[in-house]
Amino acid sequence: MARVESGIQSSATQARVDSWTWAVRLFKTRSAAAEACRGGHVRVNGATAKPAQPVRPGDEVRIRVSGVERIVVVERIITKRVSAPLAAQCLIDRSPAPPPREISAAMPRRDRGAGRPTKRERRETDRLMGRTEH
Repeated sequence: MARVESGIQSSATQARVDSWTWAVRLFKTRSAAAEACRGGHVRVNGATAKPAQPVRPGDEVRIRVSGVERIVVVERIITKRVSAPLAAQCLIDRSPAPPPREISAAMPRRDRGAGRPTKRERRETDRLMGRTEH
């Protein structure tokens, strides 16, 4: 029999990690969650997780998306996507705080076009160095 607590139905004691991470809104789509698992970006209790790996209440799930690591602990098992306030009740977020804006602003960034020279720039350099075939 399914339990209903504040709009969340939970009848299972475990769920697939890709389904659970999608249901609690850590990924936009279930296929994105499965792809992250296959790519090694999802860990359950310290071990790399495959998409079908089961998660249970109390498990620690670590997700690396866009260079940011999210650390959550499974509080409740759900397999259907719910609203954000209800999804927040299904996990405990233990993610580290993001760095202050001053530090992230001070990080060096490469200017656009400052990497490898373009073909046009290489030709101009060759012309200046006298290496043209004309």
